[in-house]
Amino acid sequence: MPKKEANDEVLRRKERVVAATDMPGIPEGTPGKVIIVEGLAWSRYWVRFAKGVVGASINRKQLARRVEWTEILRRRELGEEEAALAVAAAGADGASAPAAAEGESVLINGVAVPAHLIERSKARREFLGV
Repeated sequence: MPKKEANDEVLRRKERVVAATDMPGIPEGTPGKVIIVEGLAWSRYWVRFAKGVVGASINRKQLARRVEWTEILRRRELGEEEAALAVAAAGADGASAPAAAEGESVLINGVAVPAHLIERSKARREFLGV
């Protein structure tokens, strides 16, 4: 029976991966092997890492194939990833606050909050003296 075509986003059982982020007990860059794939709409993975640690219910964003891992390392060396993180951090730290004054939504923790709610909260804090 022929194998199904692999989707780039979905990892397959027995596929070799690398921990792309630090996880409890699993340092970044630790190689491992997918042992179980679970979930229908949101795939999670059980991975046996090199030091004998088994990570359960790991999101795909925390894992990378070996080819993807070399690309991540290359981008870090060039400083591309830090620049993207700095732009994202600036937006989360309140750089979008002036947008609230203009009547636009503010992005907080990845969620768009309407400007009228921001203004309402600001007015209530001023009233309470906080």
